[in-house]
Amino acid sequence: MKRTPAALALILAAVAGGWAELCGGLLPTVSWPFTASREVPLLRCAAESCPWLAADGAFHWFGWLCMLALAACGVYLLCRRAGAVRPSPQRERRWRRFRGMRRGYVSLLLLLGIVVLAALDQCLVGHRALAVKYNGGWCFPAFTRAVVPGSRFGVQGAAGLAEADYRKLKQAAEQGAPGAPQCVVMPPVPFSPTMDAAPFPQEPLVFRDGLLHEPDGSTLYNGLACRFHLNGAMHLRQRFRNGRPDGFTQGWMPDGTDVYAARHRDGSLLEEHYSGAGEARDFLQATAPADFRRVHYHPAPPLTGGHLLGTNSQGADILAYLYGGLQVNIKAALLYLPLIYAVGLTLGMLMGYLGGRFDLFTQRVIEILSQLPFLFVVMVLSDLVPAELRGLVLTLGLLAAFGWMQMTYLIRTATMREKTRDFVAAARTMGAGTFYIMRRHILPNLVSIIVTLVPFSTAAVILALASLDYMGFGLPETYASWGRLLNDGLGKLSCPWVVTSAFCALVTVLLLVTFIGEAVREACDPRQHTRYE
Repeated sequence: MKRTPAALALILAAVAGGWAELCGGLLPTVSWPFTASREVPLLRCAAESCPWLAADGAFHWFGWLCMLALAACGVYLLCRRAGAVRPSPQRERRWRRFRGMRRGYVSLLLLLGIVVLAALDQCLVGHRALAVKYNGGWCFPAFTRAVVPGSRFGVQGAAGLAEADYRKLKQAAEQGAPGAPQCVVMPPVPFSPTMDAAPFPQEPLVFRDGLLHEPDGSTLYNGLACRFHLNGAMHLRQRFRNGRPDGFTQGWMPDGTDVYAARHRDGSLLEEHYSGAGEARDFLQATAPADFRRVHYHPAPPLTGGHLLGTNSQGADILAYLYGGLQVNIKAALLYLPLIYAVGLTLGMLMGYLGGRFDLFTQRVIEILSQLPFLFVVMVLSDLVPAELRGLVLTLGLLAAFGWMQMTYLIRTATMREKTRDFVAAARTMGAGTFYIMRRHILPNLVSIIVTLVPFSTAAVILALASLDYMGFGLPETYASWGRLLNDGLGKLSCPWVVTSAFCALVTVLLLVTFIGEAVREACDPRQHTRYE
């Protein structure tokens, strides 16, 4: 049976997700329904309703419902006979035609690869360590819901009460610092998509022959350079021109002592201020001149401080932010498509098959809804809905409330054509009911239309989310959004890597989905191929 591996994978995912929920674990992608239930109050209820499946003081029914649906799909595929899952000759011909269209087929493979990467979740992107070895024991912070404090790994003081900074722990482990963990394994991108502001990247400068040079050691440095205390706090900030101090000098000490000096281009002192004891010269020489570093303030450019694509204005790693936006778009498509297709298919088939007053009444309702200003409705609801209820579910609900109408007319027209066929008349003569005829005779003939619309509906929801977030009426800031990143980049065109990364990610995904949709439409179009192909 060809579908046995897929069925077993679905059942295993459902069992693993339920087990992880009861044990306090956090698995990539599988645990997302439970995470969504914790974020949206409507997706959970009191623990008393089901105490044996409750966790964190609540019963997360949405997560368990998704696990049950996964298990049911796996059992259904596992119980079907081998002959029952054999595709029809017509579907095999359509698949061969689709594979023959190289652009659409390659786009499908690339999109599936992107989805697989997005499903790995915290294994690829995140600020929590995958594994930490400390005092001979192992801990896996990325795969647990509980926040592991820094004191678990020997961090003292106030920092030990907060969540551990695993990037610093990894640096201490590599340097062999006393009391540090023996091993810290971080994801390939050790930054979270949101709520994780990275420190300003620093780049050491070369001080030679009394002049300050670029990191390559050959070009004289022009710009702002900084020196730091041993604890990482900034000590001195100084302007340089052609490797020499120029402009102003400003410094700080941990005890509150500060200094300020302004110089002319020729080096003459224009203004000086010093609040500490002794002479300002001793203050300025607290660190060696060779300790000067260039600090890249956010948005930081690519390839600095471990950021492959740089950072945005809030200090988030752009690559991690794009990854989080990709996950949000995939989740949105998985929730949005079943909603609009359930409503659009049901109403469209009923309108086309029943006709009469029901058809006229539904058309008038669609005409009224289609005249409502969508953006105005979103703006009003954004102000009326409490902040704790805002999120992906609410935004997709608004999109789904207006996204099913165009599909309904297409399904209605196709159903009106199919109900005039001879096999429908024969089924009606044999006493078959309305819903039986629509489910067994009409719906299978609408599969080509449904499959053709899926890629374009996916592109529409991705573009709609990006547009709403760009205008500020979309998801909260706790969600990574390509539209918000695009807005951030357009506000800072002097940092072109921000807007370029958001634009390339959005265009790439939309192009892949569009190419797939065009190939599917051409493969399912009977006018493009002969009957005896």
